[in-house]
Amino acid sequence: MKLKRNFVTQNVGDTQFMVATGSESFSGMVRSNRSAAFIIDCLRYETTKEEIVEKMLEKYEVDEETVSRDVDEILASLRRIGAVEE
Repeated sequence: MKLKRNFVTQNVGDTQFMVATGSESFSGMVRSNRSAAFIIDCLRYETTKEEIVEKMLEKYEVDEETVSRDVDEILASLRRIGAVEE
């Protein structure tokens, strides 16, 4: 999976903003916390949920169950707005 190229991100301080460009059905802006921004950054390149979980476990001191659940939630949100290319 990968972030669709019609979704553009910009970091401002510790916050990442993402907006849809072009003819996407989503016409809003997403403000991401650090964890969500990390996941979105991973999606800039073709990846899997398992690879994202692994990278987050390397970066953050948290258990795998929590990371996996958080990744599932963020991916579900991104899918709802049509930001993920499967």
